Amino acid sequence: MLAGLLCGCGNKYQYIPKDIEAVEVDIVRFDSAQLAVRTDSIKQDIERLYTDYEEFMPMFVEGVLGLPSEDTAYLCKLYADFLTDTVMGFAQTNALAKERFANIDSIQDGLNTAFSRLHYLYPDWAIPTVYLFVSGFNSTVIYYEGLLGVGVDMYLGGDYPYYNNVVYDYQKNTMQKEFVVRDVVSMYLAYNISYNSKYNRLLEQMIFRGKQLFLLSQLLPDAPAWQVIGYTAEQWAWCEHYERAIWSRIMEKRDLFKTESSVLSSYMNEGPFTAEVTQDSPGRLGLWVGWRIVDSYMRNNKDVTLHELLNEHDAQKILEQSYYKP
Repeated sequence: MLAGLLCGCGNKYQYIPKDIEAVEVDIVRFDSAQLAVRTDSIKQDIERLYTDYEEFMPMFVEGVLGLPSEDTAYLCKLYADFLTDTVMGFAQTNALAKERFANIDSIQDGLNTAFSRLHYLYPDWAIPTVYLFVSGFNSTVIYYEGLLGVGVDMYLGGDYPYYNNVVYDYQKNTMQKEFVVRDVVSMYLAYNISYNSKYNRLLEQMIFRGKQLFLLSQLLPDAPAWQVIGYTAEQWAWCEHYERAIWSRIMEKRDLFKTESSVLSSYMNEGPFTAEVTQDSPGRLGLWVGWRIVDSYMRNNKDVTLHELLNEHDAQKILEQSYYKP
């Protein structure tokens, strides 16, 4: 069990050599500029944000705050409340985010490693610019036209009391600083690797997400498997312990070949548990099983490259040639 927790899915050094060209991800501290806005000069400071961050500021206002970018008068009023409110916890949260993210060396190193490895695999893919921002409990990671944004106020620890008002308990597992790199890279892959199948059965969904997780594990060589998928260590251990029972349940119900949205949602979407299996399970078991199948496929077909894996859209073939038998 311990070996599974430490290593999990995927031989992380099998496909990407250690001696590769290093790239550096540009991280922009929009959050620092946000929190430097003063209520007694708010109009001028907001205008300065538009000038200094002409690409990201409209994206933030429209995409995160949900406001028309040209309505600066309302934005100024809203922003003043955002800076001073203590009832909803914005002022306290802004101060804690500023403290917790004063040093981002671990995030910089993690993103550099991940995108260096991705650049080795796909040198034509653009290295994104990553903006840190304070979202007012609105966003974790956003992506738009090559720009990635991270709402740092959503990574203050799962036990942060103000999260009780905005998320469910099962969503708190990944709301900590250690998950920022994983969430950024995962979002980037989601936008750059498209679903390509003439079927939309659970099997195709599981294998597609399993391939993404397999690649993600290659890009995050130091992350334990439970962190790659967004579980706790205890949830991963539960899945390993009951792996045979999980697979038996899926096969007995013939869920692999179902297309009903309720079944797909149960296995693939975030939730407190996977209803199609058992209420004792973690959510998103379809992703976990899909990753296990893909991992087994790659272990049993060592001549298959990462590019060939990602370009193989026959989920039935991957399942059959994985020889997956927990």
